[in-house]
Amino acid sequence: MSPSVYHIIHLVSLFVLFGYTFYAFAAPAETRKKVLMITGIASILVLVSGFGLVSRIYGNKFELWMIIKLGAWLGVSALTGFGYRRRGAAGVLAIIAIVLAATAVSMVYLKPAL
Repeated sequence: MSPSVYHIIHLVSLFVLFGYTFYAFAAPAETRKKVLMITGIASILVLVSGFGLVSRIYGNKFELWMIIKLGAWLGVSALTGFGYRRRGAAGVLAIIAIVLAATAVSMVYLKPAL
């Protein structure tokens, strides 16, 4: 596939992942199974399309900013489950999600080296 297809899949999956993560912070408990399923699928698509981009654009050469983005992905992927388990901490979890998103986006543009 071309890098453009990977990029589109990556961005759409990120929008779905973040949208449903923030939804989980306020959603009723009976939506838990469906929301966790959707965010799990979106998370896998983010990971696969991200590695597809690394393969196509960078020739599988990992840099520091890619590792930081991988950590941010892992953190955001875990937040949905925390949102259902810790209802009182929804505000803090939302701030953490925003910080992780800002970190990941800034890594794309700043690209710090080792």
